[in-house]
Amino acid sequence: MASTGLPIGGGSTEPGSTATGLRLLEGVGRQTDYWATLWRRTWRGVVASSFLTPFLYVLAMGVLLGGFVDAGAATLEGASSYLAFVAPGLIAAHAMQTAVAETTYPVMGMIKWQRTYEGMLATPLEPRHVVGAHLSSVVLHLAATCAVYGLVMVPFGVYQSWWGPFAAFASQVLVGVAFATWVYGLSTRLHSEQAFGLIFRLGVFPLFLFSGAFFPVANLGEVGAWLARLTPLWHGVNLSRMFALDNVTWWVAAVNTAVLVALIVSGWFWSVSGLAKRMER
Repeated sequence: MASTGLPIGGGSTEPGSTATGLRLLEGVGRQTDYWATLWRRTWRGVVASSFLTPFLYVLAMGVLLGGFVDAGAATLEGASSYLAFVAPGLIAAHAMQTAVAETTYPVMGMIKWQRTYEGMLATPLEPRHVVGAHLSSVVLHLAATCAVYGLVMVPFGVYQSWWGPFAAFASQVLVGVAFATWVYGLSTRLHSEQAFGLIFRLGVFPLFLFSGAFFPVANLGEVGAWLARLTPLWHGVNLSRMFALDNVTWWVAAVNTAVLVALIVSGWFWSVSGLAKRMER
């Protein structure tokens, strides 16, 4: 992308000018109107894609197909039914899908097609402010989706404790944010949307199928199970399911959480550096 002639985050063309030094939250807050307007104009599509479709999917997989699954708690990692097993994992997997969808084409559009970021960075905003605001919108979308999804599951008896829905919700948002930060950083480094097809076909879809959302990863064999446990989605699925079923192995939960937090922190720097380098060109 051609340079705008303005220093990133500056807004001044004077030689030797420095960044304005806006605090991160202050810079993110200055973009609230933009993201609120965008949400007002697109919420109808979000409702259909984020709430109705996943609910029907859980109904089909968990209730209808689950009625044919004859397996006990020992096979289903402590779940009393296939619905109780599959629902927490599906919500975590849907968080991943939502995060990837929000950080692929929308990010490239704001860089390459609408050039929205170019206008934002011609103001005192810096790349970290722009990334923070965009990812905050993604977090809000994830939180709304997972919360409604989780509430719908309550009447089905999925949760086995009063605190389970809250802890499962936090883990679902956590895994979504982990994917959002890394995919955002990748999108800033891509120059063609054709690569997104590979991300969905070779990344999202295999993870969706083989990270424990639909069946215990032990069914993949010893090697396959360990490979599945190396994926970020498995950590989110495992956390979500353990909390929902009140069947928590705390040291495993600590490892799952640590992995996701480490991915979020490293993904944040990956995203900010990616946007900064892209917008300097």
